[in-house]
Amino acid sequence: MSTSSGRVNRGPAAASENRQAILDAARRLFAARGYHVPLSAIAKEAGVGQGVFYRHFPTRLDLALAVFEENFAQLDAICAAPDEHTFGRLWKRMVELTIESAAFVEMAVDARRSMPDYTGPQHMLALVRTALPPAQAAGLVDARLTVDDVLLAHRMIYGVVATAPEPADIGPAVQRALRLLAPRLGPS
Repeated sequence: MSTSSGRVNRGPAAASENRQAILDAARRLFAARGYHVPLSAIAKEAGVGQGVFYRHFPTRLDLALAVFEENFAQLDAICAAPDEHTFGRLWKRMVELTIESAAFVEMAVDARRSMPDYTGPQHMLALVRTALPPAQAAGLVDARLTVDDVLLAHRMIYGVVATAPEPADIGPAVQRALRLLAPRLGPS
């Protein structure tokens, strides 16, 4: 009598596929259910066992950091060849990622508390420092705007996302906040 479930254990040959499946599942579930979604739900969604899951990502923070690096890769690509429009593209994608992935802002806060050498905030600072001056020089963004102002505005947008009473309220609330910020940050 066979007790096989039909799945074949491919062992180490499946490691990269398993890792990617976990990352994809984590991105979906973090976005849908927040940063504190049970890790067992992510493993189940990815189609891997708990052992496989924890071999790849021993902690929630390890997993979230790996997923978050994909966000930074997108932002890095936007800033790769800065021109006067880079800030607008960067700001737009930062807002989109905040709406799509509010869990990752929670992760960054958690990382700052538990990992003193986490460089995410410095990475974001460097991206804004790259993108902002050309937009200001072109008159697309208020010349008095500082990098700290932009990062504060980003935290404000996160606050709107995190405190929305219903998921359906997030988009309209963020658009309203962006209209309030538009005089300084430029069109949204």
